[in-house]
Amino acid sequence: MKENFNLTPTTADSIVHTLSEDDYKLLLEHLAADIKSTRISIARRINGSVMQLYWKIGQQLSERKVDERYGSAIIKRLSADLKTEFPNMGFSPRNLWNMKQFYDTFSAADQKLQQLVAVLPWGHNILLMNRLSSYEEISYYANEAVKQGWTRNVLLNYIKADTYGQSKLLKQHNFATVLPDDLQEQADEILKSRYNLAFLGVEQPLKELEIEKMLVEKIRFLILELGKGYSFIGNQYRLELNGKEYFVDMLFFNRCTKSLVAIELKIGDFKPEYVSKMGFYLSLLDKNVRLEGENPSIGIILCADKDNDEVEIALQTANAPIGVAEYQLNFPEQKIKELIRNEIKNQNNIIKEKL
Repeated sequence: MKENFNLTPTTADSIVHTLSEDDYKLLLEHLAADIKSTRISIARRINGSVMQLYWKIGQQLSERKVDERYGSAIIKRLSADLKTEFPNMGFSPRNLWNMKQFYDTFSAADQKLQQLVAVLPWGHNILLMNRLSSYEEISYYANEAVKQGWTRNVLLNYIKADTYGQSKLLKQHNFATVLPDDLQEQADEILKSRYNLAFLGVEQPLKELEIEKMLVEKIRFLILELGKGYSFIGNQYRLELNGKEYFVDMLFFNRCTKSLVAIELKIGDFKPEYVSKMGFYLSLLDKNVRLEGENPSIGIILCADKDNDEVEIALQTANAPIGVAEYQLNFPEQKIKELIRNEIKNQNNIIKEKL
C-alpha cells in the first residue's frame, strides 16, 4: 500500500534540524541563485518581447511613410489613443518617433547587430541611435554593453570617452611570441591601446603615487575601465627576493586569462628599461605568488605617452608577456567642445519637442 506523505509542521522542523548549519546555508545559497537566474531570464524575455513590439510599431509607421514633417498630428493622435487603451506602456509621441527611428536605423543592419539591440534595454538603444552614426560603432558599443552588462550611464560614459576610437589604435604587446596559442587572444582582449582615467578629475600635474592613491580610492571605476574579468588584489604589492623588497604598483587577477596582472604606472614617456623591470616583477610573481593551475602573469605598463617604434623594439627581447599602453587623465579640449555642442543641440531638440 502506497503511503501518502503529509509534511506537518513537526515533520518540517525535524527535517530542518537534521541539516547542519553549513548544509542549510548551502541550500539557501543554491535556492537564491536559482531565483536570481530565473528573474534575469524572465527579465530578458520580457525585454526581448518589448523590443519586438517596438520594432513592429516602428515598421508600421515606416511603411506608412509617417515622417516628422507631415506626420506630427498623426503621431500625437496615435499617442493619445494608445495611452488611453494601454496606459503606462510608454506610448508618448517622442517614444513613437523613437520606435520608427529604431526600425529605420536597424532594419538595414546585419542580423548580428539586430540580435544585439534586441536584447538591450530600450534606453540603451535610444542612446546608441542618437549618439552614434555608423553600424561599426554601434556594433562595438552594443556588443560591449551586452557582454559586460553596462548600465545606460556606464554606456554613455564609454561613448563620451570614445572607447571605440581608442580600440582602433595600435595595441602593443609581445603576447604572440611568449604565450601559448590558446592564451594569446584572451590576453589581447584584456589589454587596451589607451586607458581613460578622466574619472579621477585630475587638473594639475601629480606624482605617480598620488595618481595611484586616487585610482585605489576609485577602484570600482578603474576596474570598469580596465575591462572584463578584473579583480583587485592590492597596490604597492610587496615582493621579496634574497632579503630585498620590491613593489608592484597595482596587482589584479583576471578571470578570463586566469592570470595575475601587474600594472606599472608612469607619469612620463615610455622608457625601454620599464620592460626589463616589469619582466623581473613578473618572474617574481610567477615564482612566489602564482598558484598551481594559473597561467603566466601578465604585465601592463601605463605611460602618459609612448613612441610606437621604441616600444616595439623594447618588447622584442622580453621573455614575459608585457603590454604597453597610454593613459589619458582628461578629455582633450576639442573633445570637450564637441560634447558641449552635442549637449546644447540635444537640449534645443527637447525644447522644440515641448513647443
